Amino acid sequence: MDDRGSRPRGAVTAAPLARLIDAFHRLPGIGPKSAQRLAYHVLRAPEAEAQDLADALLDVKQRIRLCAVCQNLTESDPCAVCADPARDPATVCVVEEPLDVLAVERAGAFRGRYHVLHGHLSPMDGIGPEQLKVQQLLARLGAADGAPPVEEVILATNPNLEGEATAAYLARLLAPLGVRVTRIAHGLPIGSDVEYADERTLHQALEHRVSMAESAPAPPPDG
Repeated sequence: MDDRGSRPRGAVTAAPLARLIDAFHRLPGIGPKSAQRLAYHVLRAPEAEAQDLADALLDVKQRIRLCAVCQNLTESDPCAVCADPARDPATVCVVEEPLDVLAVERAGAFRGRYHVLHGHLSPMDGIGPEQLKVQQLLARLGAADGAPPVEEVILATNPNLEGEATAAYLARLLAPLGVRVTRIAHGLPIGSDVEYADERTLHQALEHRVSMAESAPAPPPDG
């Protein structure tokens, strides 16, 4: 009996190639067809190109770390932004991910420093303040090691449900510390990500940021 019709499709793919396809498929935004195209590209590429890719993957895992100050990805500690004397240490822009730092830098409207949370609050996914770099932010604001005091914290989390919840949580947390807390203006469309915003939109959002204390909803009347 011919059983070719019942054989799993993966059985015709050599094991090393199937493993590479599976590895690409695990990357965010890479579907099965894209994973196959990438794997076959690597297979057809010169060995030197494949070796460069392998070396780059190992290099980034071995040499990239988190900046002890802002928690951004860096090769040196502190990172270039935190070590730059031309950056204003009194203003800290809080973002969700390292890619958001790149987006804000492209906008060219901010010359302060950053703090990267590495995520947002999402109780449904089990992500609370403990899973984010919140304590590190509080430590920066309460530093007593001679570092210049932080006067303003700009909350530049994404303008979606999770980002707004994270910004509101941080605003409540920071309010007793006496630091000015602002939120980037909603030049960013609701539901979008900072990472994908164009430079002009981010520039306007930073320029027209609003105070979190002023924008907080009024408490309901008694009774």
